[in-house]
Amino acid sequence: MKLNTIRIWLGGIAGGVVWIAWGFFVGTRQHPYYEATMKQGLFLKEPRYSLFTPIWIVLIFVMSILIAHLYAWSRATAGPGLRTALKVGMIVGFCAGVPENFGQAAWSPIPRMLPLGWMLDMWIGSILAAVVAGFLYKE
Repeated sequence: MKLNTIRIWLGGIAGGVVWIAWGFFVGTRQHPYYEATMKQGLFLKEPRYSLFTPIWIVLIFVMSILIAHLYAWSRATAGPGLRTALKVGMIVGFCAGVPENFGQAAWSPIPRMLPLGWMLDMWIGSILAAVVAGFLYKE
């Protein structure tokens, strides 16, 4: 079976836009925690990498395009549709967001709301990207 790479890229890019919007929403809710941890000296006031924000956005688009590929590949065995997209998004999001942020919540002196927000950004963002990609993908 040949995959429709144009639709994969379209779904991945659209999913990335939705994921970035979700991440912005999560980030705005976490802003007070960032401010507090910066004042306590637990977070840097400026990132070590001056291009952090654009690189982060590119990484989210790359992840979203990869999720769109996974969805397209999964259709052959799991079938097309929302259920498959949700499964792909949940699996990728769990792997991307849960273990590392559980460790951060357990061992970092930062408020646990920050790792929780980061985990939700990755997990829910992956699900949203997969659902968008699944909606846009056609053979």
